[in-house]
Amino acid sequence: MKRKLGISLYPDHSNPETDRKYLQLAQKYGFSRIFMSMLEVTDGKEAVAAKFKELIFFAKELGYETILDVAPNIFDELGISYDDMGFFKELGADGIRLDVGFDGNKEAMLTFNPEEVAIELNMSNDVAYLDNILTYEANQPFLYGCHNFYPQEGTALPYDFFEKCSLRFKRQGIRTAAFVTSQVGTIGPWDINDGLPTLEVHRHLAPATAAKHLFATGLIDDVIIGNAYASEAELAAMGSVNRYQTQFAIEFVSDISEVERQIVLRAQHFRRGDITDQVIRSTQVRKDYKNENNPAHDNEIEFQPGDVVVGNDAFGKYKNELQIVLTPHRDSRKNKVGTIAQEELILLPFIKPWSKFRFEVAK
Repeated sequence: MKRKLGISLYPDHSNPETDRKYLQLAQKYGFSRIFMSMLEVTDGKEAVAAKFKELIFFAKELGYETILDVAPNIFDELGISYDDMGFFKELGADGIRLDVGFDGNKEAMLTFNPEEVAIELNMSNDVAYLDNILTYEANQPFLYGCHNFYPQEGTALPYDFFEKCSLRFKRQGIRTAAFVTSQVGTIGPWDINDGLPTLEVHRHLAPATAAKHLFATGLIDDVIIGNAYASEAELAAMGSVNRYQTQFAIEFVSDISEVERQIVLRAQHFRRGDITDQVIRSTQVRKDYKNENNPAHDNEIEFQPGDVVVGNDAFGKYKNELQIVLTPHRDSRKNKVGTIAQEELILLPFIKPWSKFRFEVAK
């Protein structure tokens, strides 16, 4: 399943012109999905329809898919029914996110709406909600899953719970989404906004790093910035994230050789299938660079987790093998060539046997 990047918009708390500029800026960096909140509308059906329709169709021209976040009170407020998706189709929405659930049969029936508006479910509960819906033979291509975000510091999901919830959807082949947070955005749905992440560990992380983590889990297809507005630097960094394999940011040591630099940056690395706890081994490079000399440097220290090392000339057949250190150790036959950025150490547990990975120079 192809992976997407998304942004969030809150039309009842923002300016339409600023929203349009934000859409254009994010589209420039590869964003193609919108989470748009309808939880706070109070202006009446005609005014709401005009405001949202104009913005959604502007986004549609830029190639965005828009999912509207709705709640039961919105249907009462606007005088519409869950049994008729015509209103949302008229607005140009590609889907609606159900803020609350029904009995399973209702959700399954909604996925067969003739307007083909997708139905997105809340993923942040470790219960058999999805299984129940699927037993009623839901129209699965029109069924999505998306985690919640959590505006209050300390209230977002811990990783192990997030994993359990996500696996329920991923095992069924459902498209999944989760939120990361801009470190400068101030707009969300409520008056409390300590950031809008799904995972608490992401609350104070750059959105690009958090996105790398979510993609590395293999559990999330679409990563959405929960608050508005992210800075251009944040959008650019997140837009450059490799969505399909982990790409570590590395800070090189000053004495790295050109051969070592090529080994790190040019190779398609993968972890050996017969793994060890001490290091992640990328062994193909030692074959590709077997004829290249590699004098010793930065080799008389204790290597720490996240250090990247390359075998030097004293390492025999293992010369020019690249390793990522997982546990501290000493070995003078290895040169330290760099260190993975501290905030990206959370990615290391997701480099499994045969996992592919690459490196980029830390910015």
